[in-house]
Amino acid sequence: MVGIARSELVQVFRNRLVLVSGLVIPVAVSATFVYQHETLADQASLGYIAAIMLFIVMAFGLYTTAVTTLASRRQNLFLKRLRSTAVGDVDILIGLLLPLTAIALVQTVVILAVLAAVAGPPADVAVLAVAILVLTAMMIALALATTGLTNSPEHAQVTTLPISLLLIGVASWVGLTGTSELTTIKQLLPGGAVTELVMGAWNGGLPLTDALQLLLRSVGWVVVAVVAAGRFFRWEPRR
Repeated sequence: MVGIARSELVQVFRNRLVLVSGLVIPVAVSATFVYQHETLADQASLGYIAAIMLFIVMAFGLYTTAVTTLASRRQNLFLKRLRSTAVGDVDILIGLLLPLTAIALVQTVVILAVLAAVAGPPADVAVLAVAILVLTAMMIALALATTGLTNSPEHAQVTTLPISLLLIGVASWVGLTGTSELTTIKQLLPGGAVTELVMGAWNGGLPLTDALQLLLRSVGWVVVAVVAAGRFFRWEPRR
């Protein structure tokens, strides 16, 4: 597993497509949000800025790059060759996805730290950390599921777009309009509960019971994504 992860880390920095989608785009967009934080905070809140930047990093930096990477490894039969070794399936996937996950989490920490430095720290770091981890798990599972519907690395730019736009759209809707209206609908949408959890963790004033309810609904989407991953993920190309 460690050897696979080390090899994948090298490949990440050699692949221009992965570098652009996984590093350049999230950092550039997040920098814009940080630069405009005063204006955006007046329109919504600092919690919204934190949430939307988190979703951008996870959608492009983790989800899209993971699908691209897995589709590429499957297309060149690297996944098939790995399965013929003594390494188990779970260890193979961990090795392949660990570098991308680590990079996305480092990006998230750095970007949110910059926001905290210029605009003020979050009210509840622990809840924020839990929300980040739950979203990370959901995005990894969604990446595995989407890979099963993706024929090639180039095709990944198409297959990942609907979920990426949906999640960022939900985060924007919840962040800009709040949950005083259509509360249940917004929280049950994919990413809706996580968005509110991040906003509450950053802005403060989130009761423990509400946080637990949001966490439960967020974990529910992780379960859905894991089930979808088990259903759709393929180790070999379609014949």
